[in-house]
Amino acid sequence: MTGAELLGLFGHFLLLSLLAVGGAITTAPDMHRYMVTEQHWLTDAQFTSSIAIAQAAPGPNLLFVAVLGWNAAGPVGAFATTAGILLPSTVLSLWATRWGSQRRETRFVRSFTNGLTPLTLGLLLATGWILAEPYVRVPQYRWGALGLIAITVLVMLRTKASPMWLVALGALAGVLGIV
Repeated sequence: MTGAELLGLFGHFLLLSLLAVGGAITTAPDMHRYMVTEQHWLTDAQFTSSIAIAQAAPGPNLLFVAVLGWNAAGPVGAFATTAGILLPSTVLSLWATRWGSQRRETRFVRSFTNGLTPLTLGLLLATGWILAEPYVRVPQYRWGALGLIAITVLVMLRTKASPMWLVALGALAGVLGIV
């Protein structure tokens, strides 16, 4: 792949980053159009396999972008696609954080951050329920799951213990067949 093609790859993923509302996976059809149909850097099978391998591997959901770049142009391609997809969102996040911290005493920023607190708590509770519900519904795991939930809530409210200890406790409970 030439330098101009790598720059085009980087630029394309840079633009896709700004359209990736809902995550980078939502832009996969355009990635396919660009990398398979237009540029012929990958075949349909390579494109699909790249996404499948990346989604099966542990790590961030965004990993497939690096795998696509790697399969198209090796390490330099992986860097071009990953940097392209991450750079705009990172710069935007840093800018918004600085802007907000410089104006943290304004009514707008205080209202915005105060409004995010119940929203964040609600989303955390909803996520917790979605993850716990399958275990609470099964009679053999119900009491173990409810016990783990109660222990987690108590420990998090009453101590400054690391949540990783609670994750380890949950793993142990799973190994022992409690949940």
